[in-house]
Amino acid sequence: MSTRLLSESVQYLKGVGERRAEVLAAHDIVTLGDLLSWYPKRWLDRSNVVRIPDLTADMGPVTVVGTVRVKGLIPGRRGQRRGGRYELRLDDGSGQFMSCVWFQRASWVSKVFTNGDRVAFHGKVTRYGGSWSMSHPDFDRLDEEGPSLDTGRIIAIYPGHAAFEEVGLTSRSFRRIFWSLFKERGEEMTDNLPVSMAERHGLLDGRVARRAIHFPRSREELDAATRRLKFEELFFFQLMLGAVRQGVKRQAGPAFKADGPLVTAFMDRLPFTLTGDQQKALETIVGDVAPGGRMNRLLQGDVGSGKTVVAVIAALMAIDSGYQAAFMAPTEILSEQHFRTLSAWLEPLGIRVGLLTGSTAPAVRRDVLAGFEDGSIPIAVGTHAVIQDTVAFKRLGLCIVDEQHRFGVMQRADLYEKGEHPHVLLMSATPIPRSLALTLYGDLDVTIIRERPPGRQPVVTNMLWDSRRDELHDLLRTEVAAGRQAYIVYPLVAESEVLDLKDAESGFVEIREAFPEAEVEIVHGRMKSAEKEAAMARFVSGEADILVSTTVIEVGVDVPNASVMVIEHAERFGLSQLHQLRGRIGRGPHGATCVLMCDFKRSEEAKTRLKAMVRTDDGFEISEVDLRLRGAGDFFGTRQSGLPAFRLADILEDQLLLEEARAAAHAMLKADPTLEEPEHAAMRDWFRTFVAPKGLRLSRIG
Repeated sequence: MSTRLLSESVQYLKGVGERRAEVLAAHDIVTLGDLLSWYPKRWLDRSNVVRIPDLTADMGPVTVVGTVRVKGLIPGRRGQRRGGRYELRLDDGSGQFMSCVWFQRASWVSKVFTNGDRVAFHGKVTRYGGSWSMSHPDFDRLDEEGPSLDTGRIIAIYPGHAAFEEVGLTSRSFRRIFWSLFKERGEEMTDNLPVSMAERHGLLDGRVARRAIHFPRSREELDAATRRLKFEELFFFQLMLGAVRQGVKRQAGPAFKADGPLVTAFMDRLPFTLTGDQQKALETIVGDVAPGGRMNRLLQGDVGSGKTVVAVIAALMAIDSGYQAAFMAPTEILSEQHFRTLSAWLEPLGIRVGLLTGSTAPAVRRDVLAGFEDGSIPIAVGTHAVIQDTVAFKRLGLCIVDEQHRFGVMQRADLYEKGEHPHVLLMSATPIPRSLALTLYGDLDVTIIRERPPGRQPVVTNMLWDSRRDELHDLLRTEVAAGRQAYIVYPLVAESEVLDLKDAESGFVEIREAFPEAEVEIVHGRMKSAEKEAAMARFVSGEADILVSTTVIEVGVDVPNASVMVIEHAERFGLSQLHQLRGRIGRGPHGATCVLMCDFKRSEEAKTRLKAMVRTDDGFEISEVDLRLRGAGDFFGTRQSGLPAFRLADILEDQLLLEEARAAAHAMLKADPTLEEPEHAAMRDWFRTFVAPKGLRLSRIG
């Protein structure tokens, strides 16, 4: 169907009308194109129509079609509060009869049927009293005229809503609406993928697939239609990401020199040698920021893999070349941690670092903003607010975003268009499974740091429950006595009347009583920024032995002397969060232990999470387990803003198809970047009408 016709309103299609159109619009079904993408949620195979004489006891669910001849409501025995049944006899013209019986809601069912009705009954048959019977069968009335859309075929069952029911939009009515659409407009349909692509990838013709997903003639045709439409969803999304990538690459960014005096001085001062993966990451960055290039890269690495050092060297390349760098993090506490780290590294080189968060005092804020604007502060650190329009830079050349999984593809587009088209370097310490990476980061070049820096110690992970708390206390005493430090993380700040969970404030009191010889500090999100900073500073400096905390220390805190991580109620945490917390230890020369304190009564999912933590400390392996447990939509705990809501495709189950669609999209953009070839006209029209309007500002295709 042409894109013009797909843009027409559903209101004027037979079976819809004004009232139903209003209800459909509330569920984003406005055009014929929207309607065609209202795919069934499941299918029932009612193609197995059997005549009554051919029924056997070992048959699975079958369909029997006939005429209602006798019906009746049979009351229960005297004295029963409830009881009775509704029973009818079905005549299929074979000379034999089948009974259909309902033991619940008998009075309601008795009002549904009339003698002479043509009905298809679906269910499992049993032999009772010498004749065949179905108990509580599904059923569909058969139209006197027109095709049978409810029996004798595989029928589609559509998602339901209360608002749909109010206007009679049942699966049965949807089937009739779709039948009208194909009957009235089917001849006008076109395929939005070229024939050559369909043949290359073994895809069903698009026009056939759109009919077959609603009215499959066989299970094989339904499978082929599903594969074709999944491929189409994935292909056009990957085409969009590829077009964004093209658009970014067309905009040359600032040219950086890789071996300026600041970079050289910083490298000379490093007390360690970069790993091979860090060196390779720097080489790719140097290639990105060369004259005429534009960096649009994700730097991905497990906790403690050394991403921050690589990012700082990239920032020094910018400063050496006369530009500024903005270093962004999702939370104030992580921004403050980066500020402390960068200040310690860069101030000896004479580089000012400015921190800008919601807690920055007004006088300091004015000074920092002025430094950004006149260029005297070459590195800005803060939340994403540092790149808002109200913040002016003299010459912004590089944007670095940490923990960027909270930053979707359209938010990235805002970065691409800042100022003089700065380079963009995104970092993530959350290992991303390949299927998600291909979907979320298809507009980015990706570099992965897998090697651990020299000196990083493996972390032993154990599970304990309350009855073994003495073992935990023995471990803590041994480590503190040896001069090392420990974290104890709680799921709650304060005691809850609703949840029976340990909390940080109560835990702080208990730990101080249990370890009178130790210095204990507490940090949580309800504390004032100055209080948090003071407590963290005491722990970082080694003045405090034990830090009681909530998950505010999940990322960014680097204390090489910390050798123990205790996570209370570990069964309440997600795998990614547990792995991030564990990554706070094992950063020094000492062995490290992570203790998962958990409830003995754990759900099966919680057991799977905790066993994975004990089995491996490989973040990428853990991420695959996490994805299987939670699904793509909730992988980050809340729905990722860049994750598309596919109608049919599932990026976990359909990873091979995703990779095939991605390769096809990249090949298409390489061969015909603007889809101007005549055979690509339908694809180009579809892309411009249904993909580009969703926010694709950087694509010349759109």
